[in-house]
Amino acid sequence: MTAGSFFLLIGGGIVTGTFGAMLGLGGGVFLTPFLVLVFHLPMHQAIATSILAVIATSSAGAAMNVERQIVNLRLGMTLEVATVIGAIFGGLTANVLSGEVLTRVFSLLLLCVSFMMIWRTRHFRGISTPMGAGVFPASFKDEATGEVVSYSVARVPWVMGVSLIAGNISGLLGVGGGIFKVPAMNMISGIPLKAATATSNFMIGVTAAASAFIYFAHGHLNPLVASPAALGVLMGSFVGVRINRRIKGVSLSWIFAVVLCLISLKMFWR
Repeated sequence: MTAGSFFLLIGGGIVTGTFGAMLGLGGGVFLTPFLVLVFHLPMHQAIATSILAVIATSSAGAAMNVERQIVNLRLGMTLEVATVIGAIFGGLTANVLSGEVLTRVFSLLLLCVSFMMIWRTRHFRGISTPMGAGVFPASFKDEATGEVVSYSVARVPWVMGVSLIAGNISGLLGVGGGIFKVPAMNMISGIPLKAATATSNFMIGVTAAASAFIYFAHGHLNPLVASPAALGVLMGSFVGVRINRRIKGVSLSWIFAVVLCLISLKMFWR
């Protein structure tokens, strides 16, 4: 590996880590296309590298978000049970499918989620479940507005079902599962987007770790690529969490949707 490639990997990791932590996705949803499109890495190696990056993102972002009391710990631990089970099966399935199939599944998945988020942003405002109307009540201070936001969680079994799918997608594509869990927590359970993002960041590290050993056992992990990429993602994660504090929830939704849509089209066109 050349010095230029090394620093490009770190730089790409910083950018993807920033977006991943800011949106609660873990960075894998951005790092996988970066490795495939820029470094022409085989899809399985790109996924394995992204899984390690997701663990780094979660490690950095979770500690900061827990300190801010924005993470709903009880909800996160509940959903993680379903997510980890899905991640193990996803990791096993990924080693059966071809790289081309994984690429198409990845791009279609991102496109569906991006349109779902755009629809939600255009049609819903202030859908948070009020205190007492659900379970796992919590509150946090939104630093962008200075307001204290209180909410509870509705329809937990539905979100657990989505988390099972998200875990499977995480193990299959190395994306951390946040692309499903964040919209599901926001739209189905009525959790404010910032709390959903922080809770997703808290969960994705465990989800990724559940499938990481499967990719490692199949020899898909390239340490020369994974090490600088994970280092860059870790650095970017700290930046992403700080940006998340100051940006408004609606803006976060639009950024989330537009970025995923662009990546999806690029991956599918490839």
